[in-house]
Amino acid sequence: MIKHILSKLLRNRKRLVKLLVTLAMYLSTATLALAAGSDPLTAINNLSDFVFQAIKAIGMLILLFGLVQFGMSVQSHDTQQRSQGILCMLGGLIIAFAKEILDMIL
Repeated sequence: MIKHILSKLLRNRKRLVKLLVTLAMYLSTATLALAAGSDPLTAINNLSDFVFQAIKAIGMLILLFGLVQFGMSVQSHDTQQRSQGILCMLGGLIIAFAKEILDMIL
């Protein structure tokens, strides 16, 4: 049985060498990453702040788009576009200040 296994390994010597080289590369390049004495909650809070800043930026862009849409509707005297511009501005404000609104509710 052992002879059979050894004969198979010798036949697939190229595969075995590739496997061992790959394994050695993985093990030699592995690094240990440790947190520098920081609390895990600070990382989660930082991520949460980043996400809310991104949402605020998107809300401001929507607010700006609504403002431009409202300005164009005033110029062209289009009442339907004016109402869409106002709704877009209100939606942008709600999105931009979502964190503050959630803080007030909770």
